[in-house]
Amino acid sequence: MSRYVVGDIHGCVDELRRLIETLPLARDDRLVFLGDYIDRGPDSSGVVSYLISLQKQCNDFELVFLKGNHEDMLLSYLGLNGQHGDMFLINGGKATLASYGLTADRFSAPQALLAIPAEHLHFFEGLERYYSMDSFLCVHAGIHPQKSIAEQTDEDLFWIRNAFIFNSHGLPYTVLFGHTPQAAVLYDLPYKVGLDTGLVYGNMLTCLDVDEKVLYQINRGRKSIHRTSVQRRWNPSAALP
Repeated sequence: MSRYVVGDIHGCVDELRRLIETLPLARDDRLVFLGDYIDRGPDSSGVVSYLISLQKQCNDFELVFLKGNHEDMLLSYLGLNGQHGDMFLINGGKATLASYGLTADRFSAPQALLAIPAEHLHFFEGLERYYSMDSFLCVHAGIHPQKSIAEQTDEDLFWIRNAFIFNSHGLPYTVLFGHTPQAAVLYDLPYKVGLDTGLVYGNMLTCLDVDEKVLYQINRGRKSIHRTSVQRRWNPSAALP
């Protein structure tokens, strides 16, 4: 069994589809998405439709979809269970609503609720806050380094940046996270690995095979996938206490 973890997508459906179609997925594999499927990019609706279709088609491998701060903002904007809906439109939400066929004069929560398919709303409302697998913890933004898992708030899991990135933590996990775009994968082992490599900003989409320690990456607007072994990053000195 192999386990793959995918960073932030932000409406870039073409690169997402090419990446997933290239992965050597086999029976009992697991594919974890770290959230931020929508906003800023050209086709947020297309990304969600593709992920839902993938979910329907996959009988052999498991899919796990985490919530990002952008999905949380959308839900709040729509009057559903989320936070910071007042920030949705100015954080790329206009591109998301446009992908559902809305024009600028129709950017409103009631219009959006009518335009977004029920299946998509069900997808957004079913997203997980975090996901653990053995020594890895998958989460969108990170964790508060001084809290237990049970104490983590949505604000921590979906929004935290510097307090997590620049500090170690005491949890028995290597945290795999997105949210904060980097020019390249961020390694701070054994504590964390950042997988948001700024696809929507013209850089790349990243997927990590956590078992084989291999990166699969595709640059924005390209078709080829780069496969890179990063096994050397995991050495005996990078073991959790």
